[in-house]
Amino acid sequence: MKLIIAIIQPHRLEEVKQELYKAEINMMTVSEVLGHGRQKGVAEVYRGNKEAGNLLRKIRLEIAVNDDFAEPAIAAITKGARSGEIGDGKIFVLDLEGCIRIRTQERGSIAIG
Repeated sequence: MKLIIAIIQPHRLEEVKQELYKAEINMMTVSEVLGHGRQKGVAEVYRGNKEAGNLLRKIRLEIAVNDDFAEPAIAAITKGARSGEIGDGKIFVLDLEGCIRIRTQERGSIAIG
């Protein structure tokens, strides 16, 4: 089992979701977050003074998948989120030690869905 965490541009969320649905990946958690990468945020001019905005609005996707779905999920996120510009985002893949469905107390890959 894998936990895939993706940080993407907010305006690419719908494209990413559509690509995930095509890959038969329907369960995800979506959060609005703030952060910046190498570009260190945006510099804005306000009343003649340059001010660093510093934190940019991003979307964080968390998707727990069985091992067979990890590469299709990564490909779908990449296809939906990629513009080729700086700030497209990152994908992190972690080993998932366990998963428990609260309602039925099923464990492991069966609980993921």
